[in-house]
Amino acid sequence: MSVLRPLDKLPGLNTATVLLVGADDALLQRLADSMLKTDCASELRVHLARSLPLPSNVNRPRVDLLVFVINLHSKYSLQSVEKSLHHVDASFFLGKACFLATGAGRENLCSVHRNTIVRLARTYRSPVLFCDLEVEGSRAAMAQRLARMLQISAGHVPGVSAMSLLSLLRSSESPSLEDL
Repeated sequence: MSVLRPLDKLPGLNTATVLLVGADDALLQRLADSMLKTDCASELRVHLARSLPLPSNVNRPRVDLLVFVINLHSKYSLQSVEKSLHHVDASFFLGKACFLATGAGRENLCSVHRNTIVRLARTYRSPVLFCDLEVEGSRAAMAQRLARMLQISAGHVPGVSAMSLLSLLRSSESPSLEDL
């Protein structure tokens, strides 16, 4: 079993790579296409994976941002992400990983409660983003946000680090009782 580490490869010059991990291939592909359409100073590379670990025999680039995509309408999606988390080095959760919950717009169809995702994100000290990737406008906005987070995580934004991004995203959340 190989563990995915954030700094095991040298960074590419003006290149930022995101790995989208999730069970819904169609949603991941639409999000990837939207990300590639965004205006960005860096060359964006988007890789998709249904789950981790990744095959060890493949020569892959350094991963600058890891996004776990959970479909709130599928318990399988949550289980797949939870299993994948065991194959990620803890240092990824220092500003280089986030959770993206999709399907939040249609709560009556959800089989995974939003609080479950929030607790998972708190456990891994990572931000959680909610959107509906089925809606074009929401997907385009999320793609822009992820592209900006990717540039920061890759170190392409002067004066802003992945750790400062993490603290900015976490400060917008209200503290839980266990954090007080």
